[in-house]
Amino acid sequence: MNSLCRNVSLTRSLHTGRVLLKEIPRNLKGKKHSSQLWLERQLRDPYVEKAKQEKYRCRSAFKLLEINERFKILNPGLTVVDCGAAPGSWTQVATNLTNANGKKEGPVGRVYAVDKLPFYPVEGATVLGNMDFTNIKTQETLNKLLQGDKVDVVLSDMAPNASGIREIDHDNIMLLAYAALRFALQISKAQSTFVVKIWDGGKMQQFEQNLLKFYSSVRAIRPDATRDESTETFFLARRFKGLKTS
Repeated sequence: MNSLCRNVSLTRSLHTGRVLLKEIPRNLKGKKHSSQLWLERQLRDPYVEKAKQEKYRCRSAFKLLEINERFKILNPGLTVVDCGAAPGSWTQVATNLTNANGKKEGPVGRVYAVDKLPFYPVEGATVLGNMDFTNIKTQETLNKLLQGDKVDVVLSDMAPNASGIREIDHDNIMLLAYAALRFALQISKAQSTFVVKIWDGGKMQQFEQNLLKFYSSVRAIRPDATRDESTETFFLARRFKGLKTS
């Protein structure tokens, strides 16, 4: 996930009523101007405070919550793989909504969270830290855990470290998106769902067309929790057609 989210543990103070009280961050001496701007933005962001209150590791949890509220992609009993899952906020949402943590009556789902980075366990999820989902050994490990079953939902909120050069950043996130798509095609059952983040750019339309080769329905979504200055878009691909075998 976006590396900025990993800093949500910084101490903040924010009022999240109808009127937000602007607070000037302290201890900025020696910090780069970009870091100062980031801290100021965090303090003004109501989703940051809401994530703290609801014990999510990152504000991005509310993007997935909104997507699910609108399209009902996560239900109790489903099997989910979260690609590039650190720090784990989407994994938290997935375990709650699929009942992978077993806290509700009814079907119990399974959630597998994969990331190159190590990250803290999430209750109800199987965390595969220090593992690259594109690596064959990781895929073999996951297949053993799945015990031959296929997956209902593949999630990817991955993003590369931004360079600030829009074309380069777009190309880099598209590489991640295609890697997630190839992975999803291998592990997904028919009629499954795929959610992936991209940044706007010239390869967006072609990616959408490629999704339509494998999924019956594809739509672009920009959740309310997306920051105004962000160019991110989420593609929601539904009803996987399956791969032809010969």
